[in-house]
Amino acid sequence: MAGVSPTTVDRAAGTGVLLAACVSALVVNANTSAVTILLPAISADTGAPLSTLQWAVTGYMLVGAAVIVTAGALGDVLGRRRVFIAGLLLFVASCVLIALSTGGAGVIAGRMIQGAAGSTILACGMSLLSVAASGAGQMRAITLWGAASAIGAAVGPLVGGVLVDATGWQGLFWIDAAIAAACVPLTLATVEESRDPDRPRSIDVLGTVLVAVALVPLVLALSKGSDWGWISVPTLSCLAIAVLGGVGFVAVERRASAPLVDLRLLRNRVLIGSTIAILIVAGAINALMYLLSLYFQDPAAFGMSALEAGLATLPAAAAMIAVTPLITPLALRIGSRRAVGLGFALAAVAAAALVFVTASWTYAGFVLPLIGIAVGLGFANGPASSASTAAVSPDEVGQASGISNMARYVGGSLAVAAAATISTAVTDTHLAAGDSPADALAAGLSRASLLLAIMSALGVALAVLMGRYRVDKPGAVHRSAAAAGISHTIPTQPVPVSGTRTHASRVAEADPPPDTTPGSVG
Repeated sequence: MAGVSPTTVDRAAGTGVLLAACVSALVVNANTSAVTILLPAISADTGAPLSTLQWAVTGYMLVGAAVIVTAGALGDVLGRRRVFIAGLLLFVASCVLIALSTGGAGVIAGRMIQGAAGSTILACGMSLLSVAASGAGQMRAITLWGAASAIGAAVGPLVGGVLVDATGWQGLFWIDAAIAAACVPLTLATVEESRDPDRPRSIDVLGTVLVAVALVPLVLALSKGSDWGWISVPTLSCLAIAVLGGVGFVAVERRASAPLVDLRLLRNRVLIGSTIAILIVAGAINALMYLLSLYFQDPAAFGMSALEAGLATLPAAAAMIAVTPLITPLALRIGSRRAVGLGFALAAVAAAALVFVTASWTYAGFVLPLIGIAVGLGFANGPASSASTAAVSPDEVGQASGISNMARYVGGSLAVAAAATISTAVTDTHLAAGDSPADALAAGLSRASLLLAIMSALGVALAVLMGRYRVDKPGAVHRSAAAAGISHTIPTQPVPVSGTRTHASRVAEADPPPDTTPGSVG
């Protein structure tokens, strides 16, 4: 390895930084996936309608999309440990605000704050592990972090359901606040501060603001368009503001000394294809969980408790975990592009099955489509996540990862808003026509499922953009990357952290990972 001894290259992360980063990642991802299960209980307690509480989900993702790259930049400039701790404290504060809220506004505001906190914790937690270890040690640390993220996302709905029955919906946030608070002294005592002195000290705040300017009115238009009218002045005004925000964002990024998004990377065909694939996967899985969590608990449908609804979504999580070890070997065998196309095709067929849902369906009718969608999206997401970082040079991995992680938040917020709008509008139309509540709900779910099927079918077409890239022999880190891919993109090669003065980064810079730039597209 370029003359560097293995003992020097392979530096393991300390127990303290591993615990702080992995526990916080588990809590953030469990909290994120659990909230949809809690919405009916929050609605009953606060009196806020579910259509309003949708913003507890979409607002979280909107803020996360705007903040996740900025949080990493702030860590590079101000200190990664300092910003990580700030994220933990903000997460604690948001949990307390939500738990003490007696109305929907407080819950939504708390969740939006939590979006900033969660994205900061994830971005800086990954950075702390990257500078605390190197070589194989860095990959072991990233593997554990990815596994913790995946476990949190999988068990969140079940944990949320258990806590609603045991402590009320507030219990989840009190427990999460306590765990995040415990990570603060652990981080202070065991984690060294690190910065990137070579990075420009300017932070692209305007770019961050313009992400929100582009996304918030777009989601608002998707959420309220059916009520306002799709060609009404408010809807068209929101869409115009979103377009202006997007145009302004591009103009600002072209001139920024340290841009939020390096627009030059968007010329990379593989990165673009994989990022859009990631956006579709995140959108489809978040919209599916939102729709089914509410449908299962609606008295006009199954009338499940929160715990029962959490258990009912387990087939999706279990299926995704079960196929994780197969994802990278499949991509290695048939090619990443074919694996992505195959995954989206399976998800499209399974989502299309839900288009035929009627009020007479029992829960058993949902199991196979739920598993099919989860498996399909898992097979699409794993290779896409790997390609998004393998398609660029080592010094661009951080930017590529930031782009794909931003895409996850954007996809989730847009798809949940669109699916919720379609479901609500169709349900209301059928109720107005005299249909029973059960038939109306089933019709709403059917039409929203059609949206998911169309999204997945579009994902098949994206495989054309996915060029060939070198897939390494699958190891633990690849399995963790595939499992965690629903919530975060993690690299599967050691990553140099430029400018830090830690031993790990000096070694990484002296011995960068092999070039994984894709070969010909075919």
